[in-house]
Amino acid sequence: MKSSLIDNARSFPIQVAERPEEFRELAAGQTPEVLFITCSDSRVIPSLITGARPGELFELRTAGNIVPRYDERRPSGEAATIEYALRVLQVRDLVVCGHSHCGAVGALVRGEDLSGVPAVRGWLDDCDPSLPAGDDLAHAVRHHAAAQLDTLRGYPAVRERLAEGRLTMHAWYYEVDTGAVSVHRPELGGEFRPL
Repeated sequence: MKSSLIDNARSFPIQVAERPEEFRELAAGQTPEVLFITCSDSRVIPSLITGARPGELFELRTAGNIVPRYDERRPSGEAATIEYALRVLQVRDLVVCGHSHCGAVGALVRGEDLSGVPAVRGWLDDCDPSLPAGDDLAHAVRHHAAAQLDTLRGYPAVRERLAEGRLTMHAWYYEVDTGAVSVHRPELGGEFRPL
């Protein structure tokens, strides 16, 4: 493991000791307002993108920011995270954030051979099959992020909160190389516009 990561982990208690009140509040419980679903990609850091402090985002990270279809007979970790965020933590906003240079969506769009990574292949097989083919990966990733909102509407906790008017859902697109974030605007024909 990289020594700088270990060094920071060793010195982190000193940083906590310098802000005791903040960390005592965190120890008392969490009250995030946003469920942030994004890719596992190490270049996508939700708190860096949003400026969120500890306790402000409840995160769900999956390869390709894929939300599996809800299946009550086979509960998944993703379903448990979504249900907990909505029913227990009462988050008011849900963001699905896709990103530029996404390897998972790129593999789907390019039809890459994933036989060497069968778990990845199986995971991506559950993805939205209507991804647009072609060279425009950014367009495919945006389409994919917005499609995950439709999948989420199949979750009972999401349907309940939407019906009660207590949940707002958003699809974002983050550009790794520029830091720009755009948001899906269904009222504008599904375009993504700068946040």
